Amino acid sequence: MTDQRQAVPRDRDDDFGPAAIAARQAFLREQTASPLEHVAHHSIDPAALPGNIESFTGVAQVPIGVVGPLRVDGEHARGDFYVPLATTEGTLAASYGRGMRILHEVGGVKTTVIDDRMQRAPAFQFDDARDARDFGLWLRKHEDEIRAVAEATTRSGRLIEIEQYQSGAIVYCRFDYTTGDAAGQNLTGKATEAACRWILERHPQVRFHVLEANFATDKKASQINTLKTRGKRVVAEATIPNALVERMTRATTRQMYRSRQLATHAGLMSGSINNGSHSANGVTALFIACGQDVANVAESSTALVYTELRENDDYYFSITIPSLIVATYGGGTGLPTQRECLELLGCYGAGKVRKFAEIVAATVLCGEISLASAVAAGEWVDAHDQHGRNRP
Repeated sequence: MTDQRQAVPRDRDDDFGPAAIAARQAFLREQTASPLEHVAHHSIDPAALPGNIESFTGVAQVPIGVVGPLRVDGEHARGDFYVPLATTEGTLAASYGRGMRILHEVGGVKTTVIDDRMQRAPAFQFDDARDARDFGLWLRKHEDEIRAVAEATTRSGRLIEIEQYQSGAIVYCRFDYTTGDAAGQNLTGKATEAACRWILERHPQVRFHVLEANFATDKKASQINTLKTRGKRVVAEATIPNALVERMTRATTRQMYRSRQLATHAGLMSGSINNGSHSANGVTALFIACGQDVANVAESSTALVYTELRENDDYYFSITIPSLIVATYGGGTGLPTQRECLELLGCYGAGKVRKFAEIVAATVLCGEISLASAVAAGEWVDAHDQHGRNRP
């Protein structure tokens, strides 16, 4: 060990060329005990990676299991889909596949996108609360002009509204946009920065401002996005007859409903803003496979479950995902492996983002049904023992 900092090699002229990559791999072999036997081997062209990664050294190979058919009765996704799930958790793909089999027999999962917006959230600070209040009034008066300035920076973004929340002498804003087929964090940042420059030039009473004051709660679950939406707000729902549940899961709808009541009560007691079972599993596995920003799972896996036990013992189950942040264009979606997975779903490229959002939500519902029935039937631990162990 040396006291001198040993930096990872970089080539300012050609950092994605073979020589730069080989230099990094050799450096790591020398500095660590790892041979990089698998990390260093890949089929993708490094020339396709600028803008997606820095100091490229190799790849993380995550197993992909394909399950289905997932039948979706959506407004954008309709028909049967074979869903790629990238995970290292045993039983996960099998469980989602079982849920898909169950819901295929009732005609599939009905899905609805009910809102679509992405935020950037600047804050403006004043000398006192009256100046802050007056700024809020001024902002509403000039919203159309601000909209024109923001939208001039983007081809696909549209400013829906500017939300305002005043606390003391501070006005927190949420600039809400539609962002086309992109997730939109960069788009909204650029548009809102232009809008803020225009505001500051015309409203000198602002004492201090920041472009992002954490009121968008980017990559964090939050109550405001549960109520107000970030990304896509999607509902997936299905009604399942008791006879089908008994035949396919050895549970009953009454058992599932009672378990759901306990789980919702526990979620309230624990302070969770997700009363579902494991929405993060399906969301994460699809995000990794399909080139989404995996850190967005923190908010995209927020879920609101509502169930009813009907008089004939049919079980109605819905799940609302209020902040599902997905893209079918830009970011990691164009990389070779991720593009192939999106293409499996017919979701790569322009005009496909709401279709993809519906498929994600439908997949999540299938996972909730499968796990809920396993818990109700007392088979959850046994299933993991049989299928989720890779040790003797």
